[in-house]
Amino acid sequence: MRAAWVLLPALAALSAYYVYLPLPGAVSDPWKLMLLDATFRAVQQTCHLIHYLRLSHHLIVLNYLICTFDKLKSVSSEDIKITDAVFDGVEVRVFEPPAKGDESLKRSVVYIHGGGWALASARTSLYNNLCRIMAESLNAVVVSVEYRLVPKVCFPEQYHDALRATKHFLQPDVLAEYSVDPSRIAISGDSAGGNLAAAVCQQLSKDEDLTVRPKLQALIYPVLQAFDFNTPSYQQNMNMPVLPRYVMVNYWIDYINGNYELAHELLVNNHTALNVGRALSFRARLNWTSLLPPSFQKSYKPVVQSTGTAAIVERLPALLDVRAVPLLADDATLARQPRTYVLTCENDVLRDDGAMYATRLERAGVPVTLDHFHDCFHGCMIFTVWPTDFSAGVQTRNSYIKWLDENL
Repeated sequence: MRAAWVLLPALAALSAYYVYLPLPGAVSDPWKLMLLDATFRAVQQTCHLIHYLRLSHHLIVLNYLICTFDKLKSVSSEDIKITDAVFDGVEVRVFEPPAKGDESLKRSVVYIHGGGWALASARTSLYNNLCRIMAESLNAVVVSVEYRLVPKVCFPEQYHDALRATKHFLQPDVLAEYSVDPSRIAISGDSAGGNLAAAVCQQLSKDEDLTVRPKLQALIYPVLQAFDFNTPSYQQNMNMPVLPRYVMVNYWIDYINGNYELAHELLVNNHTALNVGRALSFRARLNWTSLLPPSFQKSYKPVVQSTGTAAIVERLPALLDVRAVPLLADDATLARQPRTYVLTCENDVLRDDGAMYATRLERAGVPVTLDHFHDCFHGCMIFTVWPTDFSAGVQTRNSYIKWLDENL
């Protein structure tokens, strides 16, 4: 009995030590965020152990666990018709609201889910719930794209899946089948899905054969560049829950089929050093000292290596491929983009990716809304269902849907 009285406080102290993280004072629901992050870390460490033992790839195990847990809290709706379909070989989930009165055509959103190109699904309750609420709130047909994931496929297959599904949906006969107004279509996505949405939108703007194009694009804390892992937001939030800097770098490595041994070189920007000739022409396109407002730059300094490792971009050309890195697009391409919404969170390594893209689009003449949240964190918009229900999730989701409702 005496040993138990000693052991229990010790376990409680160890648990508190594992869970506690110093967070900025403005973060929404800090203790809930710490618990969520501790859960993520514990699960990821277990998956990496399984990977180390060569039992399975850690991302396959992690996604299996996510989907298994997700089955415990599925969300349904009697008002929204939810069907699974295949668009040009790509699986999608379609959310259709009921017809209202004499209304003939509805607006529509093509949605691409996040998850580091490796996790989650259009069928998980987190995204099922988001798309259902979008369909209800906007009275819109929502097409959620079920692109293939790492490690089954790597870049550019995720991009090709998203592009094929979107182009298929934009065909006049398909739009007619779903009673969609061709002039009121948006393409949207969060995180890695925001990356795919931006890349697809850029490609659609160049396709001269298309008769229907998106009216809007809406990007939620998108990942848009792998050129500089030391932007102010990467430096400021390198240890923030949900998406620390090293995790984002590893997602990039997995996506472009690289090797984890390159992680350190990427973290210190050796891949885009001044002696890397292939990177020089892109430097001005994401020079954050000219693209970010002072409130984002704060007192951080650029990390630019004079001598780096040119072999990295030779081995991994996707690091400078605009289909993977939409922020590297030229001004002519950006000028063809539709009206754009970019949502960013202060406590997110990807904050500056979105802000720089918004600035470049605006300078190219595109109407842009940059919706910045000072108390929110990466991924928050999908966390609205118990036990991962955050006020930040409801706040960002409502703002996003409000913008779509006013502009679509």
